[in-house]
Amino acid sequence: MTARSPIPLVASLAMALGLASPLVHAADPASHSAWAAVDPMIGTGGDGHTFPGATVPFGMVQLSPDTAMPDFKHSYKYAAGYQFADTSLLGFSHTHFSGSGHSDLGDFLVMPIAGEVKLDPGTPDKPGSGYRSRFSHDTEKAEAGYYAVTLSDYGVRAELTANQRVGFHRYTFPKGKPAHVLLDLRPSIYDYDGKVLWASLRVRPDGTVTGGRTTRGWAPGRQLFFAMRFSQPMASRELYNKESDYPYKGFAGPGEKGYNTDAETGRGLLGVFDFGDLKAPLTVKVAISSVSEDNAVANLDADGKNIDFDAARAAARQSWEKALSTVDVTAPAATRRMFYTALYHAMIAPSLAQDVNGEYRGPDNQVHKADKFTFYSTWSLWDVYRAQQPLMTLLEPDRSNDFVSSLIAAQQSSPFGILPVWAYQGLETWCMIGYHAVPVIADAYVKGIRGYDADAALKAMVASATYGPYGGLDGYMKNGYVAIDKSPEAASKTVEYAFDDWTLAQAAKAMGKDDVAATFYKRAANWRNTYDEKTGFARARKADGSFREPFDPASAGYGSDYTEGNAFQYSWYVPQDVAGLITLLGGDAKFIDRLDQVFEAKVDPKSFAHVEDITGLIGWYAHGNEPSHHLAYLYDFAGAPWKTQGRLKQIMDTQYKPTPEGLVGNDDLGQMSAWYVFTSLGFYPVAPASNQYAIGRPFVPKATVNLPSGKHFTVTAEHLDDAHPYVASVTLDGKPLERTWISHGEILAGGELHFVMSATPQKAWGSSTSSRPQAMSPYGGAP
Repeated sequence: MTARSPIPLVASLAMALGLASPLVHAADPASHSAWAAVDPMIGTGGDGHTFPGATVPFGMVQLSPDTAMPDFKHSYKYAAGYQFADTSLLGFSHTHFSGSGHSDLGDFLVMPIAGEVKLDPGTPDKPGSGYRSRFSHDTEKAEAGYYAVTLSDYGVRAELTANQRVGFHRYTFPKGKPAHVLLDLRPSIYDYDGKVLWASLRVRPDGTVTGGRTTRGWAPGRQLFFAMRFSQPMASRELYNKESDYPYKGFAGPGEKGYNTDAETGRGLLGVFDFGDLKAPLTVKVAISSVSEDNAVANLDADGKNIDFDAARAAARQSWEKALSTVDVTAPAATRRMFYTALYHAMIAPSLAQDVNGEYRGPDNQVHKADKFTFYSTWSLWDVYRAQQPLMTLLEPDRSNDFVSSLIAAQQSSPFGILPVWAYQGLETWCMIGYHAVPVIADAYVKGIRGYDADAALKAMVASATYGPYGGLDGYMKNGYVAIDKSPEAASKTVEYAFDDWTLAQAAKAMGKDDVAATFYKRAANWRNTYDEKTGFARARKADGSFREPFDPASAGYGSDYTEGNAFQYSWYVPQDVAGLITLLGGDAKFIDRLDQVFEAKVDPKSFAHVEDITGLIGWYAHGNEPSHHLAYLYDFAGAPWKTQGRLKQIMDTQYKPTPEGLVGNDDLGQMSAWYVFTSLGFYPVAPASNQYAIGRPFVPKATVNLPSGKHFTVTAEHLDDAHPYVASVTLDGKPLERTWISHGEILAGGELHFVMSATPQKAWGSSTSSRPQAMSPYGGAP
């Protein structure tokens, strides 16, 4: 994004006061720096649901502005707390999801105020009705690890940065007006009356403010604590409890008023901290912990002590530069901006969920201590197993060890004895379907990432795949499918379970556990039990074995046979056995024709109005939702890679752009962004745990993956432009590559994958059966 001209009055005023400069969302994207190419504003408008604020790679704190925290019934578009189209801010909170469809968090809202203090946020349509302030995008500055904005109603310049466990605020107040900081423990993202079950707020003798709250949100009973310190002593302060719906509140504690009360408890807490007429900017440091206030103080001491704002900002920049420099990309500025922003979004979660003393909260809501690993949470597993986690095995293998160890630890402390499904801050939400922690672990193991107990990993995977009460698994294990009259969205569950089973078998085989592998290779063929030869679609069966009638392949969402999709999208979900699906559909030509029909159908987007997540339509293909993400690559498996190349060009041209509206659907904690990164490089993990990447076509002239081993894998492309959308030839280390896949091992070995692009399709390349990616045989079982 670039500065708008002319500069609006508010920006001019801020500049005159020395508080701001014109908007530059990211540093010069033409710079060679990977960090400088990132634009955190991409995806903050429309359905992207990303946030623009400050965080570090996989950090615990996501300190970001919130423009609204509406009632949960109306807050889908505020899953990240911020919408680019809004014109006022509530303040800055310390926890956010990046690109989720559902949400929570928005913990510990802080708002700097100059002048009169109002205790309620007010409404956007009535400026001055509360502590909310108007702002202009022309005063915003968003970089990886830093965010700033001028609050026009107060004349306050707000700056944010972060490190692993601490959020840093710096507020420059106008001269001549009393400076205040308001801390509100009431609001949440996806809010509703009564969401805060209990909260505490305390001012300690040294001026440290601590507290926490328990909320009933996406993860019921979630506890989060904080510790806050200011760079200037308070002139005064007042604590408030604004709850009003309890008939009995007990007896009053010490202190007659909020200004002489050192602590407050209740469900409607906020505090106002006064600093008078400040002569210098005020820095506020806030650490969080899911364990306790004391742990939050320890986190603040360890990660925030003796670090000023500028040092923290420089360190955040350095951490992002290091993380993003795992890939060096040569491309036009707009492409580099999109690529590095995608890589940035792919490196926000899973998030650190462990305190400096090693303690963390587990799915049993008890405190545990990590032993020789770092505990991470924030697992959107239905999404990230597809590409985001495979990308981390390539770029961040050491962290992948911690990810796997975290999943195993969560299974061991789960009251149900199973792996996470959709978890954050250690707690489970039970959102979405599948046991997709299994392919995350399996993919890491078969790629040689093994810094954890392999026996414990296998035990955890098998426990999740055999826990009968979960999602119709009892019937699945008995009959080979989930029955729709016993469990909803049964067709989706059956095919997703079958893929998870195949990845488990792959890991067991690599471990030498052939008996376990045989069991799960057999289960991996269960996808066939959904296939209806009459209609050619994957469908749900009833317990008596019959398909549910009536059948509408366009029907989607809850109440249908499918999860956030329909038959046109889910009938292709057999990543482990595409060859088998081709055979069932009548061979290559019929498979290709049917796949073409998906992309070329005339579909009214209003048909998915009741399923918010199905967006980014190209025919029935829905790039804004994950079940479609592998479809364009399936032509490779039928000997028509030129069609994969054409479809990828169509998707990249229409589904991504370097603007706030640049993501057509939820980024889902980096999955949509990881798809972009892989596709830009020219290959994609259609079947994680296969160790194969299907070749598409590159979208950057040159990219070098800087491997942790010190080796380098480089992708180059000749004649890469809009006039040459097809692949003419491919070489690997100078030798012709006739197959349409490369292995993980070939990437780790280093070398060069070179593409020569063509204006016309080269239909002979990759057309033979022997050239295609492989997983299961056409009849199921091991490869």
